Amino acid sequence: MPASTRHHRALAVFVHCLGILAAVPALPTAAPEAAAAPRPPAATPQPTAATPQPMAEAPQPTAAAPRPPAATTAPAATRPPVAMVARVTEPTPPSAPPAMAPPTRAPASAPPQQVTVAVATESSPAPRYRIQVRNVSNSPLETTVRQELPPGASTTAISGGGRSTPAGGSATEVTWRLRLPAHSTTTLGTALAATAPGKPLTAPTCAFTSDGSRPYDCATATWQAAAAPAAEVTEAPPWRRYPVLLGGLAVLLLISAALVWVWRRRRGRRVTAAALATGGGPEGGRGTVYPRPAAPSPVRRRRTPPVWMLVGAAVVVLAGVVGTAGWTATRQVAAIDTQKLPTSGAWVGTGVTGSMGVPLRESAFEFTVYRMTCGAPGTAGKTDGGAAPANGRRCEATVGVRNVTGDHQPWHSELQRAYLPGGRWVSADESATRTANLGRDVFADPMAAGTRMVLPLVFTVDGRDPPQQLELRSGVFSAGVRVQMP
Repeated sequence: MPASTRHHRALAVFVHCLGILAAVPALPTAAPEAAAAPRPPAATPQPTAATPQPMAEAPQPTAAAPRPPAATTAPAATRPPVAMVARVTEPTPPSAPPAMAPPTRAPASAPPQQVTVAVATESSPAPRYRIQVRNVSNSPLETTVRQELPPGASTTAISGGGRSTPAGGSATEVTWRLRLPAHSTTTLGTALAATAPGKPLTAPTCAFTSDGSRPYDCATATWQAAAAPAAEVTEAPPWRRYPVLLGGLAVLLLISAALVWVWRRRRGRRVTAAALATGGGPEGGRGTVYPRPAAPSPVRRRRTPPVWMLVGAAVVVLAGVVGTAGWTATRQVAAIDTQKLPTSGAWVGTGVTGSMGVPLRESAFEFTVYRMTCGAPGTAGKTDGGAAPANGRRCEATVGVRNVTGDHQPWHSELQRAYLPGGRWVSADESATRTANLGRDVFADPMAAGTRMVLPLVFTVDGRDPPQQLELRSGVFSAGVRVQMP
């Protein structure tokens, strides 16, 4: 055999061996023969053969110590494979994957309320409100109750020792300081001066802690005048509408022109017939034996309506069409609401605008703004290391949030905005809001389904003008709600 052939064969054998060694780790962890072999019978005979010698020398522990190595020398070549098979045949089973991934954050549950508030209106000619404040805890509490009155409203009667104080601008608030025994209910009442019939008045009421910094609970009610219903606005009858009048006039003119044309045409025919009947021959109209020579009949020109009639009718029809189109377009343009929020496209839900104290619902949350107070300019200071503007101040809004969906919903501080004069806006100050909620981050966890929270939202604004509008929403693509500030 040539040397080159022997070298090639040796190299092929070496490569074949390397392939076998490389394929060994990829083999199954347990061979079928090893998995089928019973493990306990193969392992039990080994100790039984070596046990008689240690048992015989059990009274001499010092002499039995060197014997186990000698006793295990014989089965040393066969015992390790059995042990290896025992380890291989019992692989650790993988853990089953969860059926559903757990939520990353548990929904936040509202803290238990110690004081609840309920507001109702009375059927009376003047606005009257009945407020019930209940202490549901096991200990007496001191609370401050504040009722926000509509702008321009004045009180005529206040029960329970309350007093009316200005709340900035044209708004007024009624304040009570109460000490509530455990499991007790206190009823308060206010009466306002009469207003214009049909004008609704909303007066939200909140119960705060004794220092008035943190709300316990809030409620609202809207009073409607109990006067006679307003006269129904009915549309004008058809004969008093401008499009109908213009259309009727155009039709009347067309009919008149058609009648004149028909009358003139018939009159011309009668004149022609009379002329033919009265025109006789030389015999005075009597016939002769010889027939008359045929006379060529005159060529008659087809009568057409005069030009002035066609032009007039066209002008009348054109004027009627233009007038009707202009009137319809004017009504449609006037019906467009320029203040309406976007309700289509990428937005989810319908945008809603309302006043303070009125519940406004969007796609996931129901927002109610009960109160808005602003400090003096330059009193913002620093909160949790965040620097405020030199002339900045904190504006705190007491907001009620209710999750109206069947699942927990997150919300974010960046989406809650306060709009200032000139179109500028600021987002909620998260650090200041956490401080106002006694260190609790209300945006950290989603809201559980069906829960309601009453909490303060803080906005850091600059200048002397307070926010004119609050925009609250649950998600980035939610249409949200807008609350007009008094």
